[in-house]
This record gives sequence, C-alpha cells and structure tokens, in this order.
Amino acid sequence: MRRKGFMLAVLLAGLCGAAWSGDIEGKVTGMKGHSVVYVDAVAGKTFPAPKDHPVMDQKGLMFVPHIMVVQQGTTVDFLNSDSVQHNVFWPSVGGDKKATHNLGTWPKGEKRPFTFDKAGVVPLFCNVHPDMSAYIIVSPTPYFAESDDSGNYKIKDVPDGSYTVTVWHEGAKNQSKPVTVSGSGTVDFTLTK
Repeated sequence: MRRKGFMLAVLLAGLCGAAWSGDIEGKVTGMKGHSVVYVDAVAGKTFPAPKDHPVMDQKGLMFVPHIMVVQQGTTVDFLNSDSVQHNVFWPSVGGDKKATHNLGTWPKGEKRPFTFDKAGVVPLFCNVHPDMSAYIIVSPTPYFAESDDSGNYKIKDVPDGSYTVTVWHEGAKNQSKPVTVSGSGTVDFTLTK
C-alpha cells in the first residue's frame, strides 16, 4: 500500500511540474486568401532547428507553394521541376536588405538548399522569369499556422503563457496582438491594405 501511495505522489508531482499547453485559434478577415499567423519570439527560449527540409518547387513557371511558413533555422530545398532553367533570389528578409541572397540559376531536377536563420518575410523571385514570385514566412517559433479559405486558423500545443501573435497576408499590413494561453486562447484579426 505504501508503494502505491508513493508512486501516486511521484506521478502527481510530475504532472504539477509539467507545462500545460493549449491552442490559439481565431479568424482573419478583411482580405481574401490565406494568411499566416505565428507566435512572436518567446523571451529566454530558443527552439531547435527542424530536421525536415520542406521543398519550394519551381513548376509550371510558378513557385509551388506560393506561400510557405517555416520555423527559424529551417533548411528549405529549392527544386527546379521545369524543363527550363530557373533562378531563385530574395531582396531582403523581414525588410533587412543586408539579408539579400541569390542562389543562382540551375537546370531541371537540381535542388539547392538554404537555411533561414533570420525570422521575417522572404519575398522570392526568379531572374529568368520576372512574373514568378512567392513568399517564405520564417517564424521565430514553432507555433504558427496558415489560415484556411475562410480565414480560420489554429496554432496547436502552445505552452500556457502570454504572447504576441502576428498575422501576415500578401498585400496587407502586418498586425500583432497580445494573447494569453490558459488551456486555449482566441485572437481575431481584420486586415487592411
């Protein structure tokens, strides 16, 4: 009997020390299309870089997907699936023009990796095909989501606490709002140009 009581006390102590988490959800209105919502930097916390390498493809003379959201520290593989040569460059990261980069031009079937160590919006272009464009949104945390066609979003498993949540949408002004997660939190945004 004593052993069971001891084990129960150890289990309860472990549960009390564990951080609770919940979801942040809401709706983005005011603009059509998908938005990206993310939790800004968490003071005193760093996050390990993801091991997965998402692929930004160049297919049908378009970047696919048009919008990609990744955690800071992620390596993105840039692939050319077209039978023509493509180039990938960006003039800034988060508005910082010192973070410009050009991956060069390469033929079909080749990939070039790049690790995004700086958070912010990365507008992508192709020097060979000026009509091609896309965006990579580099979130400072692993807590992000892309809205659905109706503007609904859900960021899962955010530890309880107080945060700033930011929304990005192509052609709109970024917005940030505070949120407190205590099992869950709700933040709605109305975007303007």
